[in-house]
Amino acid sequence: MMRQYELVERVQRYKPDVNEALLNKAYVYAMQKHGHQKRASGDPYFSHPLEVAAILTEMHMDEATIAVALLHDTIEDTTATRAEIDELFGPEMGKLVEGLTKLKKLDLVSKKAEQAENLRKLLLAISEDVRVLLVKLADRLHNMRTLDHVPEAKRLRIAEETMDIYAPLAGRMGMQGMREELEEIAFRYINPEAYRAVTARLAEIFERNKDVLSEIEKALSGLFEKHAIRAGVKSRQKKPWSVFRKMEAKALSFEQLSDIFGFRVVVDTVEDCYRALGAIHTTWSMVPGRFKDYISTPKQNDYRSIHTTIVGPSRQRVELQIRTREMNKIAEYGVAAHSIYKDNGGKTNGAGHAISKETNAYAWLRRTIEQLAEGDNPEDFLENTKLELFQDQVFCFTPKGMLIALPRGATPIDFAYAVHTDVGDTCVGAKVNGRIMPLMTELKNGDEVEIIRSKAQVPPAAWESVVVTGKARAAIRRATKNAIRKQYSGLGARILERAFERAGKTFTKESLKPVLHRLARKDIEDVLASVGRGELASTDVMKAVYPDYKDERVTSAAPKQREEGWSKIRNAAGMLFQIPGRAARKDKDQPRDGAVPIRGVRGDLPVRFAPEGAVPGDRIVGIVQPGTGITIYPIQSPALQAFDDQPERWIDVRWDIDERTKERFPARVSVTAINAPGSLADIAQVVAANDANIHTLSMVRTAPDFTEMLIDLEVWDLKHLNRLLSQLKDNSSVSDARRVNG
Repeated sequence: MMRQYELVERVQRYKPDVNEALLNKAYVYAMQKHGHQKRASGDPYFSHPLEVAAILTEMHMDEATIAVALLHDTIEDTTATRAEIDELFGPEMGKLVEGLTKLKKLDLVSKKAEQAENLRKLLLAISEDVRVLLVKLADRLHNMRTLDHVPEAKRLRIAEETMDIYAPLAGRMGMQGMREELEEIAFRYINPEAYRAVTARLAEIFERNKDVLSEIEKALSGLFEKHAIRAGVKSRQKKPWSVFRKMEAKALSFEQLSDIFGFRVVVDTVEDCYRALGAIHTTWSMVPGRFKDYISTPKQNDYRSIHTTIVGPSRQRVELQIRTREMNKIAEYGVAAHSIYKDNGGKTNGAGHAISKETNAYAWLRRTIEQLAEGDNPEDFLENTKLELFQDQVFCFTPKGMLIALPRGATPIDFAYAVHTDVGDTCVGAKVNGRIMPLMTELKNGDEVEIIRSKAQVPPAAWESVVVTGKARAAIRRATKNAIRKQYSGLGARILERAFERAGKTFTKESLKPVLHRLARKDIEDVLASVGRGELASTDVMKAVYPDYKDERVTSAAPKQREEGWSKIRNAAGMLFQIPGRAARKDKDQPRDGAVPIRGVRGDLPVRFAPEGAVPGDRIVGIVQPGTGITIYPIQSPALQAFDDQPERWIDVRWDIDERTKERFPARVSVTAINAPGSLADIAQVVAANDANIHTLSMVRTAPDFTEMLIDLEVWDLKHLNRLLSQLKDNSSVSDARRVNG
């Protein structure tokens, strides 16, 4: 185990003016707190935070970050408290240590939800201070290095979590070395058989090609020397997980992989990068489509380099990366290489740590976390985090030249939401490179995308299955929920207006404000939506607003009285609710003011039809169904008798058919046909000839001579249905055809 002075010496090598007192204090405090605790391996527990600190010294982190690494498990696993750490080390370090502490005693349904909540807490802490991320990644790396000592049942879960979250997070922060080691160890536990096979094959290929690699390295070094370019050339081999993932994704064999080996060319300046590229391309042929310039267009994690593939010496395909030394450092250590918190003589924050311009990678992470934090539940947060982290990227542009980075496979809808949530919510179309294209088009590198908008647009729920970004998915879900809530809210307002009117009172939304606490709702819209969904009875709202209100309805009656009550309600409904469809209406027969307009299942309200259906021209009534909206019944339906003592559920509705948008409506008919070959075909032909549609068909009763069928049809209106029934009756294969009303 590393001694106290050894840790201080490690930091002194790159930071001579190290705050020794801080490191010594953190070392002693953490060692005392962890005391005799042991790890699964049997080693003292304190060896773990010490190794985490050692990993951070390799990244040349400042003493405050290393002190946090020493303390990072104290609140979670010892008697230490946040208040105690604040007092000894200051509130800033206390906040960092708390950010690395998992939530305990979570009252959540699933392990996945618990994992998501801990991740949310961690990412929110990271968004405030990048040092939390650096310590957490170092912590995870050491845990992965010692995963052999963890119980077998737990190993796979930790490895999968690392592959899903922590390795991609390291990659997004530009910490490629950290990402590759995390992926390799996780791969070894997730798929040990594939890991062994790929590793063995890579070793075999390296042994077979080492002479060729040496020859190419010498040829490149000689070329740069000839052009007076100071450059270091080093061969590199693709990592096992990277090879396996590419083989799986593209269904390739080992023999088909052209980039198992590559060469890294490291030069002094950006100008030298392009000089080296020119020397290479004028000496050897470039492979078309294999050139990428991440210097002029850096990746979102600040990675900068030139990638090219040539047909080089010995007619071998050679993949090259050309970068400066500074770029190489950033590619290896990512945000840790940016000196955000290193004392470099620049501006400092309150704790004396230097502040430099925020990196693109960290700025991206902060924006992503803000968007993800808007999720409605832990599982959504976890899913969207994986979507954001675990994706290759394409770079697209707005018409004004703004660069938008998106995951591979993204659509114009994702692009619209990446620009702004309002742009996504109002998106109705898109131009890609000047041409109008479908919103499902997969975007490619360099595409210029212009979003066509309309204020009347509400994002369809189906978009959720099309988009690939977490931001777009969360925004679509939110917009869909808001639209449904608005529908129920409008319905609830109408229900309350009728209920108050029936009681001789006047309804206003303002009257609900003083009684929100009685109704256990947070705002007026919540009350209205609850009434619309049937979760809150209109009489309960009435009693809350008017405590002296008494419901004078008869709640029980003898069978005869109930039947009389039903008849009265039905007769009243005939006057109040029987509103003919627009197609059959005369000018003198106008709908009642305040009646809810019904446009079918694709209209603006949460509407469904009773099993027997209803069509424009029918006299209809709406019944509020808790949690599902309104069910529309023909007024003659016997099923309405079930609601005879619940008048608050009856809704005044009317047909409001848009002639420009043709829509069929459901109707159920009973057909008695001759039991002979071809009878069903005759019936189907009559239906088709009348421009109707059979939705479902069932045989109710079959006798030697006749078959009775129940057919659910889709027709335009009552006139259309009656014409169809008449022609069915006239058909020689049909004995009888009639409409079923319940």
